[in-house]
Amino acid sequence: MMLSFIWADAQVKEKELDSVEEKMIIIEGDSIFQQSIALDEVYIFGKLKFLSYEDKLRYYILRRKTIKVYPYAKLASERLEDLNDSLSKIKKRRQRKKYTKHVQKYIEGEFSEELKKLTRTEGQILVKLIYRQTGNTAFSLVKELRSGWRAFWYNTTANMFDISIKQEYHPESIHEDYLIEDILQRAFASKRLERQRTVLDYDYASLTNKWNKEAGEKK
Repeated sequence: MMLSFIWADAQVKEKELDSVEEKMIIIEGDSIFQQSIALDEVYIFGKLKFLSYEDKLRYYILRRKTIKVYPYAKLASERLEDLNDSLSKIKKRRQRKKYTKHVQKYIEGEFSEELKKLTRTEGQILVKLIYRQTGNTAFSLVKELRSGWRAFWYNTTANMFDISIKQEYHPESIHEDYLIEDILQRAFASKRLERQRTVLDYDYASLTNKWNKEAGEKK
């Protein structure tokens, strides 16, 4: 079972109104009284349990690979956001083409050499995480941003391994994808990885309950 709670590391002040009105609070450093404080959700993780030694081994191998490639997916998402933001401000086609070529060289120089060292399974996990962070498959990114991303993928991972760059990420229906999500959430909580929110719509707590229930039914 996994519980969740919220907390805040901030000093607050209360404002007494009258016997009818509610109390208001103000966070130190702010000037506006509020009725509540919006806080991030924090998860308490249960101890990892496995049905077999093979499942345990699979999880830890997957964890090592996921933690290795996640920073690349995060970086790719940031670069894509920067690229799209910049392209939206460039009206002339020739200038847009010139800019995407510049970005291509920058991306390749930044981490393409590292990507060439990835194994097939690491490359496939990276493709899934690209989808998690951007909501687009690597294939669609190549198709949409040809000059900037075609060389990026086909000169690094995609042409070196038998992987599908059309792969999506569905932790609600694919168990391995859920395991990847579990690995990420635990790594975020322990500060092992820097959190970057997914653009996909799913709830990790609900996913955990779903997959734990299915695992219990298999016992």
